[in-house]
Amino acid sequence: MSNATAYRRIAVVDIGKTNAKVVVLDAGMGAEIAAVKTSNGVLKSGPYPHYDIAGLWDFIISALGGFARTPGFDAISITTHGASAAMLAADGSLAMPVLDYEHVYPQAVQDDYDGLRPKFAETFSPRLAMGLNVGAQIHYLKSTFPDDFARVATILTYPQYWAFRLSGVAANEVTSLGCHTDLWNPTTRSYSSLVDTLGVRALMAPVRPAFDALGPVLPALAADMGLAKGVPVYCGIHDSNASLLPHLVENEAPFAVVSTGTWVISFGVGGDLEHLDPERDALANVDAYGRAVPSARFMGGREFEILAAEIGNAPPEATEAALEQAIAKGLMLLPNVVEGSGPFPGRTRRWIADASASNAERLTAVSLYLALMTEACLGLIGARGQIFVEGPFARNRAYLIALSALTNTDVIALEGSTGTSQGAALLTGIRPAAAADSPPLRAELPGLIDYRQAWREAIAS
Repeated sequence: MSNATAYRRIAVVDIGKTNAKVVVLDAGMGAEIAAVKTSNGVLKSGPYPHYDIAGLWDFIISALGGFARTPGFDAISITTHGASAAMLAADGSLAMPVLDYEHVYPQAVQDDYDGLRPKFAETFSPRLAMGLNVGAQIHYLKSTFPDDFARVATILTYPQYWAFRLSGVAANEVTSLGCHTDLWNPTTRSYSSLVDTLGVRALMAPVRPAFDALGPVLPALAADMGLAKGVPVYCGIHDSNASLLPHLVENEAPFAVVSTGTWVISFGVGGDLEHLDPERDALANVDAYGRAVPSARFMGGREFEILAAEIGNAPPEATEAALEQAIAKGLMLLPNVVEGSGPFPGRTRRWIADASASNAERLTAVSLYLALMTEACLGLIGARGQIFVEGPFARNRAYLIALSALTNTDVIALEGSTGTSQGAALLTGIRPAAAADSPPLRAELPGLIDYRQAWREAIAS
């Protein structure tokens, strides 16, 4: 990351659904030079499942305090998972716990919300399960806990909540608002009609660019951390859009980015919104510049964790020969391992031809399954051009081979990082580092096209 600013090192608070970390990046090299990580659990106490905000805050402050001494940092940026918002009281404390987006609401609440939410043509946000639409969360909190909700003075998107805790400045930001919340109209680049339907327009914090420095770390916090001077806190960004940002800076459309983590989110940069199918979890995300980007996703990282735990210890990396063997046997996994999202809604997972399969063969078939699901997502958004894969799946060669063979496209694996921390660091004005030499992968697998046809027919049956 060549430095267009005076910053030498940037601290990034990076909160994922499963884990949270704080890292320090060298502005010149783009490399992580320090990092600490913690698990990010959900608390089941209280009125509903919620995030351990106090635990996360203690972790963040401890990490930043340690890094203030060594290696030091000049700015702070923030990235978090989407589908979350914080309800602040007038004094800046939480009026209500930060709701876990995987909480399932009573059917009557869901049905009521279905009658309130805008049409897909306004928001390009599909109706999703649980609380994956932030608008559904607000409706649930307001209708189920009216007395508590009456204390809400400000609603903040999740990265900006942490920016507020650090800087004292309240803001919202478009990548989180445009992340299937139902609250944003990407065509007009403004709040959707839902904020008025829910009666919360006056509660929504001002929208600020992700690239804005909201202010310095609050003096008392700076003193606690041992910061010698005012360190700016940047507004922050939704994690998948953080992963996307370096590509927007460095590459010309059209191309696709597959950001992998708990969610596998595919972006079709340079595509249009005309053919998106909201029934199959295709939607518009909004990039850091406020532009709509066709996207589709499924919970692939969570699915892999579940399957790997069931199958047992992972064998050595699957080879092309192992892939060909699984294809020849017709060994396949059908969606969905995690229900409620993805390109094939309403399906329940099922194995085919697995009666005598070894653990190694099953895990090979899992990589095939993940590649088939990704290819389906890319097809839904009309993705064109080379495919960049980042995050954990960039280290899964079987997945990369299968994805290239399925799409007949160059696949470029970016193994160095999840991309989220690096993307968030770019908000401070530094430039991306030169990409590590990662030659495009182009592969063919005999029998794969017939295998894919059989897989799709089995899903439809």
